[in-house]
Amino acid sequence: MFQLQRYFLPAEDWKDQYVIIRGDDAHHITRVMRNRIDDQLICNHPDSESAICRITEIENGIVIAKIEKWLDEDVELPVDVTIAQGLPKGDKLDLVIQKGTELGARSFIPFKADRSVVKWDKKKEEKKLDRYRKIVKEASEQSHRTEIPLIHPSMNLVELIKESANYQVKIFAYEEEAKGTDYLSFSKVVKQFHESDRVLVCIGPEGGFSLDEVETLKENDFIPVRLGPRILRTETAPLYVLASISYHLEELRC
Repeated sequence: MFQLQRYFLPAEDWKDQYVIIRGDDAHHITRVMRNRIDDQLICNHPDSESAICRITEIENGIVIAKIEKWLDEDVELPVDVTIAQGLPKGDKLDLVIQKGTELGARSFIPFKADRSVVKWDKKKEEKKLDRYRKIVKEASEQSHRTEIPLIHPSMNLVELIKESANYQVKIFAYEEEAKGTDYLSFSKVVKQFHESDRVLVCIGPEGGFSLDEVETLKENDFIPVRLGPRILRTETAPLYVLASISYHLEELRC
């Protein structure tokens, strides 16, 4: 079945029974998708509602579409998951944010860990965050989500601990948990989740967490968990987490 293209529009561009599509989205509709008058698309409102709309006008780089049908969609994870990702090298964070969005993460926190090789200055961070916001928007449209994940400014450990007060469940993936026989598996933790829980998952960078970070996280009620018997790369771990949550809370309950 052909899937209609989806676009997230700001609240001010919803006018009674019509939507106004501008900028990059309008360019994508007319130049990339080559849509014409009477073609349909899906528009998402910031309040997570979405509607099938039919194009009625294309003029001067602006697309106007009439709202035809509001949709009843249930595609978001039943728990609110934030990934705090230790700053990795290269473009690995791009991958985590793109695929993590497809898998249902609600927000991302770039985490300045002790062993993060990458260092961001203010100018570099602003440029990175703009790029990540574009990635999550495009990934949300591609995966037909009803929400765009939030990209937080980067945080150090002290700031992350302060932020963690807003979550009911706090865990961190710890490679030492994968090595021994006395460990807490992630699946056991997931089974204790309650619907609408806010879950904060902290992932270390390539070198993992320092011992000081491990102790600080434990002292602040973060639970160390094992993500299977193998040691995962930093960019693989958050995707394992999100896929596992989806499997346990969505697929097994169908």
